[in-house]
Amino acid sequence: MELSYRAQVTELLEDSPLTSEAVVTDVRHLLSHGEEALAFDTMCSWIYEDALPVTRQYLARLVALADEMGTPRSVQRLDELLID
Repeated sequence: MELSYRAQVTELLEDSPLTSEAVVTDVRHLLSHGEEALAFDTMCSWIYEDALPVTRQYLARLVALADEMGTPRSVQRLDELLID
């Protein structure tokens, strides 16, 4: 069974490089109000804004969910943050 968007965003949030408790709290707040797409976009935006490094595997998960949710702009330019 496919995980819900909420569960997928939660998993990605838990595995994310985000360190700001305020951002994590904001994303969780959005999820608790059924705003999965906005929560996902917020998480991706802060990863980019804070220039946090991401692995190829993590980026692939982000891109897959963005494609599934129909929000490809959320992951735009995150490939600039790839680490090997």
